[in-house]
Amino acid sequence: MKPISSTDLTEAQRRVLAYLHREIRASGRTPSLRKAAGDLGISHAAVGQLIKVLETKGYLRREGRYSRVLHILNRADETAGLHRFREVAVIGRITAGLPMYAQQEWAGTVVVDAEIYRGRDLFSLRIRGDSMRGAGIFDGDIAVCEPRQFAENGEIVVALIHGDEATVKRFFRRGDHIELRPENAAYPPCRYAFDEILIQGKVVGVVRGPKGIPHRPV
Repeated sequence: MKPISSTDLTEAQRRVLAYLHREIRASGRTPSLRKAAGDLGISHAAVGQLIKVLETKGYLRREGRYSRVLHILNRADETAGLHRFREVAVIGRITAGLPMYAQQEWAGTVVVDAEIYRGRDLFSLRIRGDSMRGAGIFDGDIAVCEPRQFAENGEIVVALIHGDEATVKRFFRRGDHIELRPENAAYPPCRYAFDEILIQGKVVGVVRGPKGIPHRPV
């Protein structure tokens, strides 16, 4: 990490940077603006402004334009080793036409390794049922997804069917239809016209268990 005592920082800026360093080292997460304001005894607006200045000066980098995840940078302007984790929103319901950061029905967050899951604006879904168990995705798992509106044959995707029902299946484009194939012989493949489904994302990983054991789908 760049030296917190650097002379190009004011006392207030050094205080905020040191606070973020402590919080991220302790939990692996960026504290919320509300928590930071309360802990530092200053307003939300003041915290936000100080963070913007630290970004401008190259001490912090935001994960994505709409993300509250911050990375503390080292002397090489790379993410410092202490920040290995990030929070990904668990979407309760996908709404057609809205980007993932605009979804209102969130069902909490899942913590993943930031060095493995580097994509911007990642989202996740809790899996219901066993139709994808052959790919190592089981009932109750959380599928971590990269927002996408397209898919390649064989990829495991999140598809919105008839603008309402979200499902996780393996994608195949055929001559006159889309096939969504489960990874369980007990379930048949489903066929849809091109205008019946919308691809919302690609599954890039799965988190399982009470503490979350991340792995890649097969």
